[in-house]
Amino acid sequence: MTNPEGIVVTRLIGGLGNQMFQYAAGRALALRSGAALKLDLSGFAVYPKRHYELGDFLICATPASDVDRAAFGLRAAGALAEWGRRVRRLLGTDIGSEGSPIYTERHFHFDAQVRDLTPPVYLDGYWQSEKYFSDCAELLRQEFTPSMSLDGENAAMAARIAAVNAVSLHVRRGDYVSELDVSRYHGICPPDYYRSAVDYIAQRVPGIHLFVFSDDQHWVRENLRFDLPTTLVAANSPDRGFRDMQLMARCRHHIVANSSFSWWGAWLNPARGKIVVAPRRWFDASSNDTRDLIPPDWVRL
Repeated sequence: MTNPEGIVVTRLIGGLGNQMFQYAAGRALALRSGAALKLDLSGFAVYPKRHYELGDFLICATPASDVDRAAFGLRAAGALAEWGRRVRRLLGTDIGSEGSPIYTERHFHFDAQVRDLTPPVYLDGYWQSEKYFSDCAELLRQEFTPSMSLDGENAAMAARIAAVNAVSLHVRRGDYVSELDVSRYHGICPPDYYRSAVDYIAQRVPGIHLFVFSDDQHWVRENLRFDLPTTLVAANSPDRGFRDMQLMARCRHHIVANSSFSWWGAWLNPARGKIVVAPRRWFDASSNDTRDLIPPDWVRL
């Protein structure tokens, strides 16, 4: 067993947006403490809906090995590891108590104690607030740049975006609609939200052009029509979501869904004068406190 002194391990799980939050919180903590960052990818062995997606970015981290996990008492892999994790939570032995190297997210809103943790530490949570990593925002924007240049169709779309007052509009459906438990928990943004968000930006920015990103473009064509120039972006397959996010970030303003994916598409745009509209209600069936999820200069409708 190796000595885990000087490392931060962050557990990755979920889709691309969730993985980015988890990486960002771990990277910021590692930078503040002068530690190396490692990524625990073992959760994907029991979560087949998703896979590791940060490999297309210029991130600064390496995968955690079984030896690294063992140093934190996480000896099992796959389904056994997930079972053990749930047991520890039920027993209250995995909640970040003083002296514990494993720090489990205690609630949805910002937890200031995370910023002051000292390695060795294992982070287990979603960490969905820029307050965990605002002190290294510019570095993270660089590290969340794809390692490969834009290809032909995406490069052409990027040029179209650069030529106009581009507004990204993201419609998240997919499992938010097709899976009952997910649908009940998250809910979906209704057409009225998008119409209000478009009106809000159009009243403040002349000559906007909408670039619509969605995993259900048929629904968009049938239900969202605007009296404005509109382009449906369809250059990328679902396994190339990082390209859609890259194109979103090149827009000047943003309308996000209740989705961490479009949250990052808007956040990665470094422009100070950008307008970002986000839904006031992020979850349909959850008591999660979202006060720290939306940056203070974004607009909630």
